[in-house]
Amino acid sequence: MEPLSAEFFGVTCRTPFPNHYPLDEHGRCAACRAALRGFDAAYGFGANEGALRERIYIYKYGKVRTLARPLGELSARALARDERYDLVTPVPLHCRRRWERGFHQAELLARDIEKHAGIPLRRVPRRVCSTASQPGLSNTARRPNVQSAFVRRLGIRGAALRRRRILLVDDGVTTGSTAAACARTLKSAGAARVTLLTVARVDRPVDFTPWNAANRQSVSIEREAK
Repeated sequence: MEPLSAEFFGVTCRTPFPNHYPLDEHGRCAACRAALRGFDAAYGFGANEGALRERIYIYKYGKVRTLARPLGELSARALARDERYDLVTPVPLHCRRRWERGFHQAELLARDIEKHAGIPLRRVPRRVCSTASQPGLSNTARRPNVQSAFVRRLGIRGAALRRRRILLVDDGVTTGSTAAACARTLKSAGAARVTLLTVARVDRPVDFTPWNAANRQSVSIEREAK
C-alpha cells in the first residue's frame, strides 16, 4: 500500500492534481475557492484503490475490527508534523446504522489516533438524520443529503470547543460533503480550526457551482442542556 503522491496538491483539501492549472496563486482548487469545503485542511494516506481499498472494505463491511489499528497508523502517517490538535473526534454514525453494523468504524480509528498521538478524544458532533448512503448518490446530491445531518451533542458546552483545533477522523472521503457538513457544525460551535484525517480518498470531479446564501449557512446547533 503506497501513500498518495502527485505533482501538485490543493493547499486546503490536499486534492492531487497532475498540473497546477486547477489551482490559483494561493494553491486553492475551484471547490475551495467556491467555499464548498467546511474544513481548513485535509490529509489522507492513500488513494482508495487496490490493497488499501480492499482492507477498508473488509474492515468496514466485513467487520474485522482488528484492522482499526493498522489503518489508524496509516492515516496518522499522513498528518502534518508541524500541526497541533486539542482534541480528536470521529465523523458520527447514525445510531441505527451503528446498530446494524455493530460498531463505529471512524470512532475506532479515532481511538487509535488518541492512543498513539496523545490527542484526547471527544465525541462532539451527533448525527440526527439517517441519510441515504453517500456512495449511491451523485456529487450534486451529496451536499443537500447531509446539510442538516449533524448537531453538537448535548452536554458539550460551547467553552469546550471555543478556539479549539479539532482533528476530524473518518475512514475515507470522496467529495468531502459529509466531512464539510460536520466541520461546519464544529465551526459554528466555536472551533477555531477543523482538520480532516482519513485513511483513503477518492478524487472525483466536484461540482463547484456556488451555493446561495441559505445553503452556505452552518447547520443548526442543539440547545445546550440546562
